[in-house]
Amino acid sequence: MKVAVVHDWLAGFTGAERVLSALLELYPYADVYTLFDFLRGEERKFLGNHRVFTSVLQGLPLSRKIYRSLLLLMPLAIEMFNFKDYNLVISSSSSVAKGVITGPDTLHISYMHSPPRYIWDLQDSYLHKMGRFKRLLTSSIFHLVRVWDYSAGQRPDFIISNSNFVRGRIKKYYRRDSTVIYPPVDISDFKIGFEKSDFYVTVSRLVPYKRVDLLIDAFNQNGKKLYIIGSGPDFKKLSQKIRNKNIMMMGYQTRQIIREFLQKARGYVFAGEEDFGIAMVEAMAAGTPVIAYYKGGAGEIVEDKKTGILFFEQNASQILKSIEKFESIRFDPCRVRERAENFGKQIFQTQFKEYVDLCMNNFHSRSEAPIE
Repeated sequence: MKVAVVHDWLAGFTGAERVLSALLELYPYADVYTLFDFLRGEERKFLGNHRVFTSVLQGLPLSRKIYRSLLLLMPLAIEMFNFKDYNLVISSSSSVAKGVITGPDTLHISYMHSPPRYIWDLQDSYLHKMGRFKRLLTSSIFHLVRVWDYSAGQRPDFIISNSNFVRGRIKKYYRRDSTVIYPPVDISDFKIGFEKSDFYVTVSRLVPYKRVDLLIDAFNQNGKKLYIIGSGPDFKKLSQKIRNKNIMMMGYQTRQIIREFLQKARGYVFAGEEDFGIAMVEAMAAGTPVIAYYKGGAGEIVEDKKTGILFFEQNASQILKSIEKFESIRFDPCRVRERAENFGKQIFQTQFKEYVDLCMNNFHSRSEAPIE
């Protein structure tokens, strides 16, 4: 069986690339198709000997710096890939990968991390600070992309969602049902930290919807230590909100440093609405309980008062109350770790392979059914 795995773009090694890595372990002879491939050195080690095919956009001048601005060209580029020689196409998509065009004899299964938030439910977050003309222009572009994106959502033969939360969003925006398979977390990469220090930590890309600003507002008030690990366009803006030395902006850190902080932290805090939340699972794999906004993936990961605390209003006041409640409970690191093991990589791979085999059987049975 000839297999292709389609990925939006390769620009770093984040949660989406961890899914891709797990898929390539399942299909060691699969070819990889992606709009852009900017990985270098150790970052691309997980690709092994897999052949990687990039789109026509890869060769554009300054493509590495401007690729996110090429939104209108991405649908055209993804549709140019040819899969006529493949039996199975798996798209791993939070943007355009699901929109590949396949023939009637090729099974297409899409693992959807999320419908693109910036053109659907988070559009206002991206537009509200723009001037009138730029807002009108950007809204027009988003409208065009939404029309294409809905069409693209109809193309996969079967859809897998990475959480029940995302399953609901897929139903809302594409009118498609999907099967939930949680993304893979390499639990074995973490050891339980039994000796906890008196600080909290969050690991996040610094963009508006992650709501790191609310964490800073809360810890500005309570004076407790908070380490913020991660980089992103809001780094400077968030740094300027810090009023006390108890909050440390650490920027990008290596995997080893992140492991150490997650093992030693008293708790992991997150105030955003996440589609799933791999970093939360990683903290729990290190025996560290989580304080998180219940909406999104957190409500499926964290057991309230058992492996962490969930708060139900997205504001600094609720975070402060949740920390007080959190500190009144003695959490068992082993139980926290046990919960995290439900989201391990091996479980993902087993469920994914079983689902693909089932889809293959259904697909071939359907295509071979006699015409009445």
